[in-house]
Amino acid sequence: MNLILRKIIDSDLPIFFQQQLDDDANFMAAFISRDPKNREEFNKHWQKIRVDKSIIIRTIEYGENVVGNVASFLMEGKREVSYWIGKDYWGQGIATNGLTKFLEIIKERPLYAHVAFDNIGSINVLQKSGFIKIGDNKYYSNARSKEITEYIFELPK
Repeated sequence: MNLILRKIIDSDLPIFFQQQLDDDANFMAAFISRDPKNREEFNKHWQKIRVDKSIIIRTIEYGENVVGNVASFLMEGKREVSYWIGKDYWGQGIATNGLTKFLEIIKERPLYAHVAFDNIGSINVLQKSGFIKIGDNKYYSNARSKEITEYIFELPK
């Protein structure tokens, strides 16, 4: 698979913004910003995370296309991973390969990930990458306008 991870450049951001406008993708991700169509908030968010030294984030390129991103950040003192793949690229192994390559960069263990209970694609990606389900929690989903169950996954030491 011709997939690379690279540092984010400014021209990636309009692609990321377009990807997050997809209603199906937002539904599956579940835990999104309050208003994914707000470009100003999107820009503020990305400006903030790009300068935060505790956040490691990479663009996923497949062929010559920017297909998404993968990130690691601290939440409540624990290192988490997250990824977003544009809907046009779902089901091609890109998320699994991107996360696998990213885990070679992020050496800290354990790592954690949170996923909506019904996001089977993302659950499969995590499990193929060695994550195990360690629990669940109720969490408010902006995309669904209600509280849903999220699964908590861990990549152990």
